Amino acid sequence: MKTRKVPMRKCVASQEMFPKKELIRVVRTPDEEIRIDPTGKLSGRGAYLRAEAEYVEMAKKRKALERALKMKVSDELYQELHEYIATGKLNG
Repeated sequence: MKTRKVPMRKCVASQEMFPKKELIRVVRTPDEEIRIDPTGKLSGRGAYLRAEAEYVEMAKKRKALERALKMKVSDELYQELHEYIATGKLNG
């Protein structure tokens, strides 16, 4: 039996490598909008964040998402990330 390679990505908050499934992808779309990408297929510049509240706070404090996406990130997005982690789904 062949074992499949687990895709790894780096969390922008902690700079640690994690399996892609444990991370949330946040995207700056071509029309300069920042969105959570549950499918991992939206086009644009993506950044990965560990799907835990402490990592969202770490990213906010260190402005890690702003650096990775090269754009200002609103407090609403961080709130959306917290809700997404708590419920496991996007509102709206």
